[in-house]
Amino acid sequence: MSRPASTSDLRPRERTFLAAMTRLGFGRFEFVRIEQGEIVLDPWPTAVRDVKFGSTDPGTTKRVPAEFALMPQVAELYQYVRSVDSGEIRTLEVKSGLPFSMEIDDCVEGGRRG
Repeated sequence: MSRPASTSDLRPRERTFLAAMTRLGFGRFEFVRIEQGEIVLDPWPTAVRDVKFGSTDPGTTKRVPAEFALMPQVAELYQYVRSVDSGEIRTLEVKSGLPFSMEIDDCVEGGRRG
């Protein structure tokens, strides 16, 4: 499957979810469904924000340009998602607005394309 290189390569739902990861900053998304290689946003996945007392999150005030090159972590996440016919990301951990790690429901029969 294709690996996006910049925001101009993203599908509308991918752009929406990227903006949500950026806004979240630190935390996780739970139960992110994937259908036909796309993230399902209806219903919206559960978002859980990490809050550390006595510190500030500079990412919440950062302005993000409309078009930019994707960080490798984002490109890798969407390359994976695009390769899945049907499945679910149980948890997607986000650090500094970027995908860090995920736990997936690994469907052996027909879920992931080889």
